[in-house]
Amino acid sequence: MPFALHLLALAVFAQGTSEFMLSGLGPDIAHDLGVSIPAAGALTSAFAIGMVVGAPLTAVLAVRWPRRPALFGFLLAFALVHVVGALTTSFPVLLGTRVVAALANAGFLAVALATAVGMVAPDAKGRATSILLGGTTLACVAGVPGGAMLGQLLGWRAAFWAVALICVPAMIAVLRSVPASGPGARGDVRTELRALRTPRLRTPRPRTPRLLTVLLLGALVNAATFCTFTYLAPVATEVTGIGEAWIPALLALFGLGSFAGVGAAGRLSDTHPKRVLVLGGAALLLGWLLFALLAGNPLATLALAFTQGALSFAVGSTLIAQALYAASAAPTLAGGLATAALNTGAALGPWAGGLAIGGGLGYRGVPVVSALLVALAFVVAGAASATSRVSDQRCPPVPPIGPAGR
Repeated sequence: MPFALHLLALAVFAQGTSEFMLSGLGPDIAHDLGVSIPAAGALTSAFAIGMVVGAPLTAVLAVRWPRRPALFGFLLAFALVHVVGALTTSFPVLLGTRVVAALANAGFLAVALATAVGMVAPDAKGRATSILLGGTTLACVAGVPGGAMLGQLLGWRAAFWAVALICVPAMIAVLRSVPASGPGARGDVRTELRALRTPRLRTPRPRTPRLLTVLLLGALVNAATFCTFTYLAPVATEVTGIGEAWIPALLALFGLGSFAGVGAAGRLSDTHPKRVLVLGGAALLLGWLLFALLAGNPLATLALAFTQGALSFAVGSTLIAQALYAASAAPTLAGGLATAALNTGAALGPWAGGLAIGGGLGYRGVPVVSALLVALAFVVAGAASATSRVSDQRCPPVPPIGPAGR
């Protein structure tokens, strides 16, 4: 794998840290800026909305730009708004910086995914995707706890300064390591839009779900992930009965599992995508059900935090790779749509978990909702496959994109 991919992952690490670190900084921000804690929570919502809306829009804008200047520009904007956020004393200004940061993050990810798959062999998109997503998982393991600790020691503004500083070596790396040009380095919006009309999922047979189905599956799997991850701390304290001192270790186990899952998917998603999705998805569904049943057992909770993190990110990263295979002629727009789909799931999952808690199911009902979301993904995949079989009987098959799966 090109070393430049690991440098792009450094930028993804900084952006992932920024996205998740506010969960530990909200009370300090609320106190310092004179707003309520729920109002401070709107900073997280603003970022999520910016990612969902901004991913396809910034991808459309970036299609015609050379990738190295686009990556540098998005990363520079991301760093600058964190400087503004660290300096401002106005909550509305801070809220605005979160929206702009999300737009820059979304644009960077869309172009980074297209750049990553363009730097590797046509049959190595899964490995390239896993390296980029490794930055996000490392943010869960080290960046988020580190940001929270820095905020506790030096104030929440220090965490914003730290994110901006991490972006500096990433920007230098983009200028020095990302190819200036090359095949597909500059695209055309109309060409990529036409390419999105009839993409197919990479598989040994042509009768498979199309791109929108893959994106929907990614949204559902990510919704299941964040449904439980968002409430993992109260599940552990209220249901499992472990002390709050164990929460960082529990979150770290989930992060380590996600890192391991992305790494495993990088080795398997290019050669055995169907096995990863079917077997991994089935194990993920079973794991959420076991979590609901065994949440009162501390050892089971710790073990399942690791395994569910691994399975969730293995299946999720494989779906992203399949979206890029499905739209190999429109990599930038596919990257933007995949980013939007994942963040849609990340926004809907906690909402669904909150409904379960408010509806009387309690915290034990949260992993049940995650299991239902994964089950719905299987239903969607099955319905799409059945529809595709009927369609293939009526018209000649379309050759699959990418190498044959096994």
